[in-house]
Amino acid sequence: MAGSVLPYSARAGDTVPPLPPDACDCHMHVYDGRFPPAPQARLRPPPATVDMYRSVQRRLGTQRTVVVTPSTYGTDNSCTLDALHQFGNQARGIAVLDTSVSDAELERLDRAGIRGVRFNLAVGAVTTPDMIEPLARRIAPLGWHVQVNMPVSELERQAAMLRRLRVPVVFDHLARIPLPAGVDHPAFAIARGLMQERRAWVKLSGAYLASKTGAPAYADVGPLAQALMQSAPDQLVWGSDWPHPTEDHKPDDAALLDLLTSWCQGDRPLRDRILVANPARLYRF
Repeated sequence: MAGSVLPYSARAGDTVPPLPPDACDCHMHVYDGRFPPAPQARLRPPPATVDMYRSVQRRLGTQRTVVVTPSTYGTDNSCTLDALHQFGNQARGIAVLDTSVSDAELERLDRAGIRGVRFNLAVGAVTTPDMIEPLARRIAPLGWHVQVNMPVSELERQAAMLRRLRVPVVFDHLARIPLPAGVDHPAFAIARGLMQERRAWVKLSGAYLASKTGAPAYADVGPLAQALMQSAPDQLVWGSDWPHPTEDHKPDDAALLDLLTSWCQGDRPLRDRILVANPARLYRF
């Protein structure tokens, strides 16, 4: 199966348990030609609009979503805010900001549904690690979190700082823990420790970014995902990473969602917790 916006009937198999009400895709991006890319943007994918994503939702059976400002727009969150307005109360957002943001702007973003600040230090970074701690202090009264997408070398360098934060940390894409090292890599111990202290979350997303064995099963990712589940099941959420802007060959979104079911090894309450209760707590739906 190819393409991220095929009709629901094209989803693999009828044996996958239906999703619970309010299931949430906690990581996707919107790209809309009405909003110009930042001059320094490295990724400039074709349009991936709210209407296109609604087709994905119908196919998957998800109802809630978290829109993450992509690197394409730098610190301009206009496209994400427009998407939140279109989606309504079933969506929340993650902004990209630097330390020049005003308190009034933070309050405006909060009212619009923003719930965190992303530091994408892996692709097209427009912010720096030294901005994380001062911004974390400013967003703490809003109940937001810091979301990080960073190479594991940077994660190891910043581990002490991340432990000092008084807001939760959300690690993108399986915390970018490299394979085949997986659970034996020092980054796993860092993420697991923070999760078990309820100070961090991990997004079960981007299996194709980590896998060495590849599609469709991404078999080498399963043990890592399951180890994270065993470590702190209440600190996990799932995301599609639609429209997969780094990938020339787009993965199938239904297959990515079905991976979560397989990782849960038949534990349907665990899958449903990752899709509903955990996101509701993290993003305040």
